[in-house]
Amino acid sequence: MPFQEKSDAELLYLAQHGARYSAVVADAAVQELQRRGLIPTELPALHAPAPAPAPEPAESWLHLVGRLVKSIALPHDGYYITPLLLLANLLVFLLMGLSGVNLLDPTGPDLVAWGSNYSPFVPTQPWRLLTNVFLHGGPAHLLLNLSALLLLGLLAEAKVGRWPWLLAYLLSGLGGSLASWWWHPGSSNSVGASGAIFGLYGLLVALLLSRTHFRTRQDRAAIMGLLLYFALGSLVGGLEGPTTDNAAHIGGLLTGIGAGLLLGLISNKAA
Repeated sequence: MPFQEKSDAELLYLAQHGARYSAVVADAAVQELQRRGLIPTELPALHAPAPAPAPEPAESWLHLVGRLVKSIALPHDGYYITPLLLLANLLVFLLMGLSGVNLLDPTGPDLVAWGSNYSPFVPTQPWRLLTNVFLHGGPAHLLLNLSALLLLGLLAEAKVGRWPWLLAYLLSGLGGSLASWWWHPGSSNSVGASGAIFGLYGLLVALLLSRTHFRTRQDRAAIMGLLLYFALGSLVGGLEGPTTDNAAHIGGLLTGIGAGLLLGLISNKAA
């Protein structure tokens, strides 16, 4: 390319943009401009690459933990009802403590005062069949139920839908409470969300069988693994624990299965 025949404007353009075609072209244009005395010879080439941007600092572990807590604690698409239920259970437990209840070992009268499923009071105070679902008998009891609810919500709420998820939880809690009250007509004093959680297990079992909400093998395997780990472990532990309300577990489980079969039937008709 005869750069001596190029005009000054052409040479300036090639010096600025010639690297798009070839670095040799840009360098040659710069040299010709320097020969003509239009630019100083000590200046660097006009097409020199810009300095690389400084790398962004890595997220601190504190920021990562904050994002994790936020994603678990705050409702968002596909995970809306579960954090609200977690908050409700935790809030009731904290309010019990603020009222003076010993949270490490709540007494029977304390639980009755807060709405436990106390058999003699249920006929005249039927609201206890639901309020007891949000009460817990200590930190370990609360942590066990909330951890199971959290994992269930993360894996399945988006597939089931927020309102069917909430309805199944509440109906299963009521079903478990009714079963407990019927099985222990004397003086049982039952609390806990385990009946509602067993209802969610039953709901997922029914939906797995109907294949209306968990269609891929990966989804079904994840749910089945969770059910086997938690549900069977809870049932076996309940049979061995003298204070565990197995009637509430079974009542909640059967209610959840019924809700799941009904939901699967409705989904099949809508398809």
